[in-house]
This record gives sequence, structure tokens and C-alpha cells, in this order.
Amino acid sequence: MASLKSTDQLKLEKLFEMEGGYVLDFSNSSFQQFLINNTSLDIYSPKYELYGDSKAKRLRAFWEVESDQVVGKVVFELVEYWRTLNLLSDSETTAQMEKLGIACEEIANKLLGKTTIQPKSVDSGKSETDFLQQNFEDVSLKAINIESGLLAILYQRLEEIQKCLNAEASLAAIFLCGSSLEGILLGVATQNPQKFNQSKSSPKDNLNGKVLSFHQWSLNDLINVSHEIGMLGLDVKRFSHALRDFRNYIHPYSQWHSGFNPDKHTALICWQVLKAALADLSDDKL
Repeated sequence: MASLKSTDQLKLEKLFEMEGGYVLDFSNSSFQQFLINNTSLDIYSPKYELYGDSKAKRLRAFWEVESDQVVGKVVFELVEYWRTLNLLSDSETTAQMEKLGIACEEIANKLLGKTTIQPKSVDSGKSETDFLQQNFEDVSLKAINIESGLLAILYQRLEEIQKCLNAEASLAAIFLCGSSLEGILLGVATQNPQKFNQSKSSPKDNLNGKVLSFHQWSLNDLINVSHEIGMLGLDVKRFSHALRDFRNYIHPYSQWHSGFNPDKHTALICWQVLKAALADLSDDKL
């Protein structure tokens, strides 16, 4: 049973729009697939019928039945999904809802047993508009400590992204932004193995508890650890997870199943996230 306080549950239910039996914009099938993708558990299993059959009631049962680690992971992924929906929305997220999102992320971290350091000067309540209006035009790869061979490839990818944006090849631009971010963070991790391996967020083998080798780390792992050790600010971490979500639609079935239809605005968001990450990594003094 997850150690969620009643006040924690109230915050989560508000953010995930669970009033009326719903959970965000999920359909039954997409909600089932979301839980399977993140936990390999079927939310429509009979053990989650404690309170009824709606998505919200099944999620409440899930919180009661599963462990802190499992619930923490799902809460974290739901918060990131909520952020992704906001990025794709035409409406601005209010400061109050943004604070609620941060509070729910803290609940997830508490369940996962994680603490984070925030050495960078970051407004953790920064809105999507504020973030997207920042100017990162002077950012480059030169100040980032990664291998020269990888650097040459990444320069080619940055040029390719700009070509895709100019041609309004939005889906290609999104995938290139996601893969470039993963390559950059992996390159930084390779140059800083001790810092990355000693992080509480570093992924570990379920059998022996040892930290996985870097080639086994996901983009999710790289983002979280880069933030925990102070290389990415909180706002960049948040929006990087949104980019990660977009990048995951490289699988046609996932795109079809979710109804994801990227446009130029979405591609520009991803490009801004990549540039913001480069800015943080360029400024890093660790």
C-alpha cells in the first residue's frame, strides 16, 4: 500500500481531473496502455475494482494496492503527461495549477525516495509562455564537455533540425530533437561517470541493485539524473520530459493510439527545450 496522505491524494485528484470518474483525457484503452507501458500492470485487472469501474476509481484502488515505488512512478509519469497536454493546449496554465503540478511532482519524488538539489537559479513556477519566450539563439555545443566524434554528429543533427523546421517537417524535427537531447545527455554522463552513477535517480538492476551501464539508461533516466546533480534546472527538466513524451511517438502505433498530431508549434516547443538544455549544460560548472 502506498503511503499517500489524504492531502496528497486531494492534490493528485485535482491535478488529474478525477472528478466524475475520469483521469485527464484518457480513454479506457489509452489509460490501460499508459499503465502497461509504465508498470507492465493492467489497470483493468480485477484487483483494482475495489471502488468501482471508472478510471478514477481504479486509479484510487491502484494507489491503495501498489507499493510506494510503483505508485510514485505512475504519479510522476501522470504529472509529465499533464504537462505535455498543457504544452499542446492553446490555453495558458495558471500559476496556481503550475504550483499544484510541482507539488504533485514532489509527492512522486517522496514516494520514490528521491531528493533533488537545485543549484541553478530557476523559477520553478515558470509558465509555458515564459519558458518558450526565452532567447537561446547564442547557445552552442562548444562549451559542453563531450567527445569530439559525437560533437560532429550532433552539429549535423542541429543543422538537420533547423532544415526540418524550415520545411515544416514537424514530426521529423521532434524526433531529431529528442534523439539529440538523449545523445547530448549520454555524452555528458560518459564524461562524468562518478556524478551520474552516484545519483539516487540512477537506474539499477532489479536483481543485484547495481547501477546499469550508460547504454542501458533511458532518456527519462538521463533527464532525472542530470537535474538531480544540478546540470539541468527544474524548468528544463520539466519541459525535457514533455519532449521525451513527444519523441516516444516515433512508433506509429503509439501515435495512432494516442491521436497525437504534431504541428509546427509542437516542433518549435521541442526545439526550444533542446536549446534550453544546451544553455543549462553550457552554464554548468560542476
